[in-house]
Amino acid sequence: MNPPQTLDPAAPPSMDAVRPMLSGLLRNVGSVVLGKADVVKMAVVALLAEGHVLIEDVPGVGKTLLARALAASIDCSFHRIQFTPDLLPSDILGSSIYNSATGEFLFKPGPIFAQVVLADEINRTTPRTQSALLEAMSDRQVSIDGVAHPLRPPFLVLATQNPYEFEGTYVLPESQLDRFMLRIRMGYPDRAEERQLLASHRVGEPVDSLGPVITAEEVVQLQQATRRVRVDESIADYMLDIAHATRESDELHVGVSTRGVLTLYRACQGLALVSGRAYVVPDDVKALVVPVLAHRVLGKSFLQAGEFGASEAIIRDLVDRLRVPH
Repeated sequence: MNPPQTLDPAAPPSMDAVRPMLSGLLRNVGSVVLGKADVVKMAVVALLAEGHVLIEDVPGVGKTLLARALAASIDCSFHRIQFTPDLLPSDILGSSIYNSATGEFLFKPGPIFAQVVLADEINRTTPRTQSALLEAMSDRQVSIDGVAHPLRPPFLVLATQNPYEFEGTYVLPESQLDRFMLRIRMGYPDRAEERQLLASHRVGEPVDSLGPVITAEEVVQLQQATRRVRVDESIADYMLDIAHATRESDELHVGVSTRGVLTLYRACQGLALVSGRAYVVPDDVKALVVPVLAHRVLGKSFLQAGEFGASEAIIRDLVDRLRVPH
């Protein structure tokens, strides 16, 4: 691991300090998550922008691998939570246990207290248990028996669900979906990448030997630098134009909320920094508008309700009609 870098929290982000840190992180994760450079970049964008990621895809395409590789690369603690119908909120958050020797209740933290959390098959548990994640994802804290327990930064939730299997699953509530900055898909690798993957797994799991390239403290500095990425007023107006277009669309019953616009704003800052820029350009907005906004809108027709593919097409069509700032 390279010597720790220090970024000035008051000055605009110095790309000379940021670039080597981010390029090393992307390269390290990409060395085991083969052929998925765009997916890796999106996960890093969410990390920098202090968001969370919902990965919607079939089993066995590398969702768990991505979470493990990212946690290992940033020297952070990692927990995988397997969501099942009988999972209780206390199984995720933790609980207070009575100590007979002292006569006091002691808090035993649950797996949510890791810095990188994989919520595997999140739609297989009840809405009550899903809602246990809301405070942790929104406020970076957990309240147990009236006491708030802060989560150690950086904090990232990577959740997965299978869009093609419905038996024994629960639809994610809109409030839960809204807490995810990005919804992405892994997809299958092409033949050459899959052959390379087979060769790399010949003697074991490559992620097991993956070492950190930046510290958790450096990630927090990068998150602070992300907030200082410049967004021109014309770019901000472009984001607002998109949001208002969704609210006025005849095809959508629910448009993008104010939180959705703020999330797009922050994600664009993260993508700009990952791309080696201290300013946002219109292409950043275009690249993120679907993964950030498509799961926050609701189509009017019955066939479109809850159908991400339909909402993605509507969002793309709306963006294509809008004037792009120069």
